[in-house]
Amino acid sequence: MNTITDTNYQFAGQKSIYKGKVREVYGLENDTLVMIATDRLSAFDVVMPKGIPYKGQILNQIATKMMQETEDIVPNWLLATPDPNVAVGHLCEPFKVEMVIRGYLSGHAAREYKAGRRLICGMPMLEGMKENDKFPEPLITPSTKAENGAHDEDITREEILSKGIVSEADYIVLEKYTKALFQRGTEIAAKRGLILVDTKYEFGKTKEGKIVLIDEIHTPDSSRYFYADGYQERQDKDEPQRQLSKEFVRQWLIQNGFQGKEGQQIPEMDETYITSVSDRYIELYEKITGEAFVKADLNDIEARIQNNVFNYLNA
Repeated sequence: MNTITDTNYQFAGQKSIYKGKVREVYGLENDTLVMIATDRLSAFDVVMPKGIPYKGQILNQIATKMMQETEDIVPNWLLATPDPNVAVGHLCEPFKVEMVIRGYLSGHAAREYKAGRRLICGMPMLEGMKENDKFPEPLITPSTKAENGAHDEDITREEILSKGIVSEADYIVLEKYTKALFQRGTEIAAKRGLILVDTKYEFGKTKEGKIVLIDEIHTPDSSRYFYADGYQERQDKDEPQRQLSKEFVRQWLIQNGFQGKEGQQIPEMDETYITSVSDRYIELYEKITGEAFVKADLNDIEARIQNNVFNYLNA
C-alpha cells in the first residue's frame, strides 16, 4: 500500500522543517511555506504506525476548497496547491491555541458531560441534555497546541488572556473569525445534506501583523459532521447519529482498548482495515465537497511531490 508518511526534501531556499502529527512544513526564503499533508493517521494525539492511502490528498484538497469558499469573510495563508498533497502559502507566526467551536454535545464535550461536568473551557452546558443535542448557541472551547506529540488540553478564555498566550485585542479577532467560519461552514454543510457539528481552526499572524487562517479547515480530521436527514428522528429514539468524521477511527480504537493513555498498546491495523479507512475518507471527501474524488498517482509519491513543488517554485 503506497503511502507517504515521512518526507525529507531539500527545496531551493529552504531554511527550516517542522513536522506535526500529520503535516510537514518547509520554511523557505521570501517568507514562504510549503506544507505537505502526509498519509499519517492521528487519533487521541497519537500517530498510528501505518499510513492511510489518499488521506493526505483528501485533507489537502478539502482544506483548499474550504479556504477558497471562506476567503471573502476571513483572510487565509494560502497561495497555491502545486500538488494534490501540497499547499504553499505565507509564513505566519501561529497562535499557540486552537479555536475549537462546538454546535452540538458530541465527542469530547459529550464525554465531559457524561463524567458529570457542566463546564467545558469555562463555558456552561445546560442540564438535561442528551448526547448529540444541539447547543442553544455554539460554544468556543479553545485548547492549547501540544508540542512533540503531547496531548492538547482544554483552556479557558480567561486563562489564555491572563497567561498572555494571546492578547485580548487579537483574541477578540480570533473569536470573531471562528464564529464567522463556523457559520459559513454550517451553511456549506447544509447544502450537502450535512450538519457541521464541531470543528477547530488555527490562526497565525503574518510579518505585517495580519491575522489569517492557517492549516486545515472543515476536514474530517478537524471536524465532525452528521447527516441532516433523520437527525431529529435518531435523537428522539436515542439512536446514534450517522456521522462523517474520523470518530469511527476513535471508536474502533476505544473498542480495541486504546485511548492514547500511558501503558496502552496501539491495536494492529491490518491491510483490510486500512483499506476500509481509506474508502471511508474518500466517502467523506465526496460528501463534504459534493465532488467525485480523483485519485492521484501513487506510483512514486515522493518524486511526484518533489517535481511539482520544484516546478512551481521555479515558475
